Amino acid sequence: MLEKRHTRLFRDISRKVVAGERLSREDGFSLMECDDIFYLGTLANQLREKKNGSYTYYNINAHVNPSNICINSCRFCAFSRKEGDQDAYDLSLEEIIGKAREAVTGRTTELHIVGGVHPHKDLGFYTTVLSTIKKTFPYIHLKAFTVTEIQHMAELAGVCFEDALKELKAAGLGSIPGGGAEIFSSRVRKKLCPNKISGGQWLELHRITHSLGIRSNATMLYGHIETPEERIDHLLRLRDLQQETGGFLAFIPLAYHPYNTALGGEKTTGFLDLKVHAVSRILLDNFDHIKAYWIMTGPDMAQILQSFGVDDLDGTVTEEKITHAAGATTPVSLDEEYLRHLIFSAGRIPMERNTLYEAIG
Repeated sequence: MLEKRHTRLFRDISRKVVAGERLSREDGFSLMECDDIFYLGTLANQLREKKNGSYTYYNINAHVNPSNICINSCRFCAFSRKEGDQDAYDLSLEEIIGKAREAVTGRTTELHIVGGVHPHKDLGFYTTVLSTIKKTFPYIHLKAFTVTEIQHMAELAGVCFEDALKELKAAGLGSIPGGGAEIFSSRVRKKLCPNKISGGQWLELHRITHSLGIRSNATMLYGHIETPEERIDHLLRLRDLQQETGGFLAFIPLAYHPYNTALGGEKTTGFLDLKVHAVSRILLDNFDHIKAYWIMTGPDMAQILQSFGVDDLDGTVTEEKITHAAGATTPVSLDEEYLRHLIFSAGRIPMERNTLYEAIG
């Protein structure tokens, strides 16, 4: 009898998806508890192809992480250090520009800049970083600084978040990444990142960001101590904000990496990776893109995820530090030819894009 009820439930969810109806919180819980990965994949793939056909997007991008010195002590993070730690590093303006010169090629369209929430470097330092890079590479889109970083810059400068963001935009900021969201649950945040802004603050700061015409991404860190219900709550709060602002470019599930962290634990399983990406695609009906961040999932899993709701494989990246500090065994970068191979061999069509998902070439 229980099995029949479940069959009817999932038939009803399938009907809603086909009809384009919004799924409820209860539907989301049911999907996150569902162990029929092929059912989830089929639904997610239907929505992926409805929105993006057989195209899978990628971009030619590079990362620069200016410093690992951070005022927060997040238990899931293996990257951050305190001032004076033996392996702490803190790049000067000249060193940051030098890193950018090393990473950027004539094909690069995006520079991704994130680091620790630095205790002393203020808004003026970071606006100078952006304006100098923009003068050096005027064609580069600068996707820089999480809202957590920007909020601290604003506090050091004695201005509000909105005014700090306006100054960064004037200096060359194009969009902001989605880091710092983790899981919105206050229960989880108290245990994982008690010094970081709350989930509600993260959402409010992205609301302000969107109101200024600046696009951003959204993320969720999964596979640590969160419950399935907390994952669904996180996704629904993102869906609500996207309904209000339309400012999110993509959603990126981030698989937890436990090594060298205070939290410890185990890596996510392939089964969980498939489930979270698929359910995210099914539930986030107003997000155009679901990204597999191959740095965290691994290139092989990223390839498979293209049949489980994913339509974007991020990009070439070039020298990622944050996830590798937590034990990632993936490459620190991929060349364009291999990215295209991952897409082609999954039966998809590679589409190079810029940060705003405008096709290139």
